[in-house]
Amino acid sequence: QLQLVESGGGLVQPGGSLRLSCVGSGVTLDYWAVAWFRQAPGKEREDVVCISASNMRTQYADSVKGRFTISRDNAKNTIYLQMNSLKPEDTAVYYCAADPWAVVGDTCGDFASWGQGTQVTVSS
Repeated sequence: QLQLVESGGGLVQPGGSLRLSCVGSGVTLDYWAVAWFRQAPGKEREDVVCISASNMRTQYADSVKGRFTISRDNAKNTIYLQMNSLKPEDTAVYYCAADPWAVVGDTCGDFASWGQGTQVTVSS
């Protein structure tokens, strides 16, 4: 059974950067679709970015395009989210997710396996 553990969240000033990590155990993520989602207080969970199992399609939310980058390190079975030029509105709990069958289209689709989340707070 796949387990996902996020890390790397914290408090950062506007304009700063953070890199989130999501380590998978129990299953090799190489051929799974993977994604980052976030949920701010009082708001619904939203897609941040997802990448298809084939790595042929990556879908970013408009709000993070040009600032966030998703990547994989298959040797470490780890997914990363590099976040630059952070804004206060990026404040949320960030979750990684994985699924072997998720369809990445205009949205990130349905993901079955989730991490516990890591808090990102952007504030001066």
